[in-house]
Amino acid sequence: MAESSSSSNNGSSPITRIPQDHLFSILLLLPIESILCFAMTCKKLKSLAYSDSLWESICRRDWGQPPVDALKVSNHPWKKLYQQVYQLDSVFCHRLLAEIPDGDEMLPSPRASHSLNLVSGCLVLFGGGCEGGRHLDDTWVAYIGNDFRRTLKWKKTHSGIPSGRFGHCCVVIGNSLVLFGGINDHGVRKNDTWIGQVTIHGRRGITLSWRLLDVGSIAPPPRGAHAGCCIDNKKMLIHGGIGPSGVRLGDTWVLDLSNDLSTGTWKEIVTQPSPPSRSGHTLTHIGGAQTILFGGRGIGYDVLNDVWLLDASEGHWRWGQLLFELRSIPQGFSLPRVGHSANLIIGRRLLIYGGEDSNRHRKDDFWVLDISSITSVAMEPRNLHRNRGFRKMWRRLEAKVEKPNCRSFHGACVDDSGRYLYVYGGMVDGLVQPADPSGLRFDGESFVLELVLQS
Repeated sequence: MAESSSSSNNGSSPITRIPQDHLFSILLLLPIESILCFAMTCKKLKSLAYSDSLWESICRRDWGQPPVDALKVSNHPWKKLYQQVYQLDSVFCHRLLAEIPDGDEMLPSPRASHSLNLVSGCLVLFGGGCEGGRHLDDTWVAYIGNDFRRTLKWKKTHSGIPSGRFGHCCVVIGNSLVLFGGINDHGVRKNDTWIGQVTIHGRRGITLSWRLLDVGSIAPPPRGAHAGCCIDNKKMLIHGGIGPSGVRLGDTWVLDLSNDLSTGTWKEIVTQPSPPSRSGHTLTHIGGAQTILFGGRGIGYDVLNDVWLLDASEGHWRWGQLLFELRSIPQGFSLPRVGHSANLIIGRRLLIYGGEDSNRHRKDDFWVLDISSITSVAMEPRNLHRNRGFRKMWRRLEAKVEKPNCRSFHGACVDDSGRYLYVYGGMVDGLVQPADPSGLRFDGESFVLELVLQS
């Protein structure tokens, strides 16, 4: 009683006597709202809760190490940077120039339904479809390193493999590429798996070698226009696509790779509920054991706007649909799309770009899907819309500097910091008439989207 009375008389609280490094550790376990409430208790604790060192650690906790390393050069207060990331309302678009190569080498030709990945500091472009319904079998590499640059020097690699295809998926695992499936210009669906390895010889010399991966006797059925992503930097996940008979698929498969990437084992994930069959959708790993599926074209040829979460925590694979309020979508805009891109950007959010709707009208809009409040699929789907964290998941971003053309089935990849999105090619030009090949135009432009944080 005497000790309690003494503490009360001198106006101090027991929490102020906790060592600062212990308070620091406790604050890092709390959500942002609780940290801000803690700062309102007194001047001393506000000084700690608003300290730059604490907010740098919060950014590292919520974003990961690469974005923090990339933003250190900005010298802005970390609390302000954190606020700017979650209040982002625009992206800066810059067209990338292609350096004219020496000799008889050409630049990559216009294409769509190709793959574009960033691995070992290099953009890697493979395959796709082009004019006349033909497939492409070329691989191009452009070194960008860790610096933001607006000029690309493409170099064609002459490996001759994999065979030509479009509608395949290609993901980055470590310093390698893993490619699966696709469709050739005869309409043949494939189910082969390839490993690509980029090697940099000095500043200018770059080579890329492909080899067929030994996956044993079990593999997913042949398909194209499926979705795929990397999980935990050691597994490949695929879903859906169009099978050999032209039927849209709804199965989910995971590829476990050996440590040296010499072999792999495919396994089908069977769980209920699960996303309906579709093609032209996206899968994006959002960290930990969670992956987001969005959009695509369903069995009835309708274009979809549903969002699904695949959770592999606790050793069990589970799909759950995330419901959201359509009232948060501005009037005049629609979310359903196919042939779009979805990439994880800084702040643990998805940046959705482009695609086309049920009438084959292509889009040029940018949307952020805020999945930072998602915890797991353990919540019953019928209750998700009642949770305030899920009500306003969508925000439209404005494109500044240059506005890219409406496009679909383009290639897109994000750098390690989550601040730069690289885009190449796709189908452009407004309305596509499926029966009129002249209505298609394949694009050969490349550009970068910069998530600029203002000072």
